[in-house]
Amino acid sequence: MNCKVAAVLGLVVASSCRHASTSGVSGGNSRAIGPAMSHVSEISDAPPATRTVDDVVDVFGERVRDPYRWLENIHDQEVTTWMTAQDKFARANLAKLPGREQMAKRLAELSYIDSVSAPYHRGNRYFYSRSHRDKEKDVHYVRTGEDGAEQVLLDPNAMSDDGSVSVQGIMPSESGRYVAYRVSRNNADAATLYVRDLETGKDLERDVIRGARYAYASWRPDEKGFFYINLPEDPSIPPAELPGHAEVRYHALGTDPTTDLLVVPANHDPTQFVSTYVSRDGRWLFVSRQHGWTSNDVYFRDLHKHPVTAGASEPAPGKPESPWTSLAVGEDAVFSVVPWKDRFYILTNAGAPRYKVLVADPRKPARKNWRELVPESEAVLDGVDVIGNHLVLSYLRDVHSEMEVRDLGGKFVRKIGLPGLGTASGMIGNPDEDDAYFYFSSFTQTPTIYRTSIATGATSLWEKVEIPVDTSRFLTEQLWYPSNDGTTIPMFVIRDRNTRLDGKAPTLLTAYGGFNVSLLPEFSARAVMWVENGGIYAVANLRGGGEFGDAWHRSGMLDKKQNVFDDFLGAAQFLVDRGYTSPARLGILGGSNGGLLVGAAMTQRPELFGAVVCAVPLLDMIRYHLFGAGKTWIAEYGAATDAHQFANLFRYSPYHNVKDDIAYPPLLLLSADSDDRVDPMHARKFVAAIQAANAAAGARERAAWLRIERNAGHGGADLIKQEIETSVDTLSFLLHQLRR
Repeated sequence: MNCKVAAVLGLVVASSCRHASTSGVSGGNSRAIGPAMSHVSEISDAPPATRTVDDVVDVFGERVRDPYRWLENIHDQEVTTWMTAQDKFARANLAKLPGREQMAKRLAELSYIDSVSAPYHRGNRYFYSRSHRDKEKDVHYVRTGEDGAEQVLLDPNAMSDDGSVSVQGIMPSESGRYVAYRVSRNNADAATLYVRDLETGKDLERDVIRGARYAYASWRPDEKGFFYINLPEDPSIPPAELPGHAEVRYHALGTDPTTDLLVVPANHDPTQFVSTYVSRDGRWLFVSRQHGWTSNDVYFRDLHKHPVTAGASEPAPGKPESPWTSLAVGEDAVFSVVPWKDRFYILTNAGAPRYKVLVADPRKPARKNWRELVPESEAVLDGVDVIGNHLVLSYLRDVHSEMEVRDLGGKFVRKIGLPGLGTASGMIGNPDEDDAYFYFSSFTQTPTIYRTSIATGATSLWEKVEIPVDTSRFLTEQLWYPSNDGTTIPMFVIRDRNTRLDGKAPTLLTAYGGFNVSLLPEFSARAVMWVENGGIYAVANLRGGGEFGDAWHRSGMLDKKQNVFDDFLGAAQFLVDRGYTSPARLGILGGSNGGLLVGAAMTQRPELFGAVVCAVPLLDMIRYHLFGAGKTWIAEYGAATDAHQFANLFRYSPYHNVKDDIAYPPLLLLSADSDDRVDPMHARKFVAAIQAANAAAGARERAAWLRIERNAGHGGADLIKQEIETSVDTLSFLLHQLRR
């Protein structure tokens, strides 16, 4: 799955690429450690007191204690008072850590930069965004003609006095006259969609669509309207049930959105995602229902034969007499369809765990009539586009990018030359235009945009981001190590060439391991800062991700989730055994699903780590599905409503595996006040449990701090100054703990 889809549908994935896309929708058992750990933080006081409740529930014969369940209720004044005290306590102690001023200055140098994204061409207009050294947020621009004058399209820096308003993606119409765009507050997922007419430069007054959390405006070529996903703004619907109310609607420009045509009604299954898009020629409308991250059902509709009309009450896709045709339904596989002219080009892992490309004739859509164009290979086929009347294929080979061009019959034309081993974004271009653009970076190459000709293969530098860093002294290694069951796992390690492998270097290990998401070698200001401060930076590519295809993902989900934790613990042990670091100097960092990862790691092997940073995490795996977007992740994790799945979740749920006789490694928990994807109750309950465990083990003053970001969603805040503040707190915490 590509990063854009992951960002919309799944959990947050940290990214160092600010310009990967401009117009997309913007996505165990504990071990006793004894007295060997010597990390005791220099803090002024013990953490604020937290009361407990005698909450014990019998679940399939297992007594499940939940002493901090009261912290789930954000509407309780006691909870908000507790949060304020915890955040104040954390920030007061973070402010005392050394080296913060120099670190903030260096991060500002790396973060406040001038850069431009690759352009999207629509009609005679080009759309792109720029970052500016003197602005907090990227500005969206448009110009008429390739050499036309640049005009500001949307400037989120001017949309609010406090910087709380964000533009979450722009969606130009076919000629570029209209631009739909999504706006959110506090970088939350909840959003409102607006439409701007570039002929007048003004937003259309009536065309304001609320409930646009999952809305991507798929325009008809006549620009009279677009299809999109709508969610009701009904406060009586529990957040965990909201995805089940998603509807496919059609909005005609200039009409009241409350009267938009219902194209596909909600199926009231909150475990599924629905998406929709129309082909460029306006003939074929697609609807996909996604079942977790391993399968989806795809339907299409011939709008020439079955136009969308008002007042019609139609059977839903899959029902008798429905105007929809089933293309791929009921298979345990993923299907992604690229329509062009009179053919459907289908990327799938059906019978091909590393994916292949098939072609279908919409007039004969039965599966038996599909034809294989690009067979499965040793590399993972990560994406396919039609650009310049050719297929452009993106591959992952041993966790780095490759791209190639084939004709529409599947015949190989050429590889696209890349400047090294790194990460290339999917190609940006139109199916009937030759020019295309792609983004490339690596751990040691700053972000660069290239322009290429699909017809000739000629490639030239289009834009290079100038960042004040000399990476020539950095060394990147790709190491391979055995996991607990003998599976070989890759890991990137970045360090200064002069760093001695004597076990003394502070080392930061990060990973994700879930939702078919791949962690690729990309330029990272965080990695630069860490290496410049004498550290070693490591990224492990665990099972559960998409680095090696569908089988790699499936071997790290549901009842195989422990494989992910074993892979991570194996990476940590490997770094120690090979002399890169030692347990006292090894820190781990993860966010969202990666927060679950580091939470499980520190409760299963607390003696292996010197410090932990856990951001916007899932940590209570027994009740996670009752909060936020939790039900949409049941296909990945399972749910405690099933006896077998409960037993598996209970074995590793970090919150439920905190032991009162263990002093855990120093912990910094990062939470966000407007996170409407992963409920912050996870962070609140876990930090309370760790603080209590430390106190019971005689280490009450050991760091277990909860820092709460204001005006921020699951992806954090989108103001550079806030990103810098968070990074300073994170890196200074880790360096302080690991250098003691």
